[in-house]
Amino acid sequence: MKIFSSKLVPLLYLLLVVCFYLIFMVAPQEATQGMVHKIFYCHVSSAFNMYLGFGLSGIFAVLFLIKKEDSHYQMAMAGVEAGLLFCTMVLATGPVWARPIWGTWWTWDPRLTTTLILWLVFCAVYFFDKLSLENPKSRTVACLLILFGLLDMPLVMLAVKIWRGLHPNVLGGKNNMPPEMKLTLLVTNIVFMILFGFVYAALSRVRLLAGKKG
Repeated sequence: MKIFSSKLVPLLYLLLVVCFYLIFMVAPQEATQGMVHKIFYCHVSSAFNMYLGFGLSGIFAVLFLIKKEDSHYQMAMAGVEAGLLFCTMVLATGPVWARPIWGTWWTWDPRLTTTLILWLVFCAVYFFDKLSLENPKSRTVACLLILFGLLDMPLVMLAVKIWRGLHPNVLGGKNNMPPEMKLTLLVTNIVFMILFGFVYAALSRVRLLAGKKG
């Protein structure tokens, strides 16, 4: 995973600076929500990368179940760890956004609930990964749990349309976002995907090296 060299870290810092400059200095405040709406950009971008991390873990979990190769397992678990990081960011930024808008830190809204279930399932995967140090059979259980968790991802994505909860359908249907907001969301998504790439590459490299030494 040398595609993301440590020499590129300063570039990542610069991109993050540009990203937050756009969020706080260029994108206008939302008419009804005000400054708290700025969380929207990081919240949505984290959700995209949560899907990406868990999706990658699913691909490599299938490969491991078929071929039983250690490298596939380590790549799957790196996806789990990266996905959990961004899923935690989603669950952390959501309540901060919800408190001033909904008047509560948490409500059992369908999208919130299904996202929490997704987080709990992949926490269980992480737990079985740790057990695999003593019992290698736990790897199979971990990979099967990954596939089980992936069944919840479509529910997270479609929860607003299926159950019509409080959570807004951010990207569905027509929206009247001004160009500055659309540009900021696009740039934030791209920068967060690059951040995901660094995180996933680092986690994969550490796991693969540890696997070789083991």
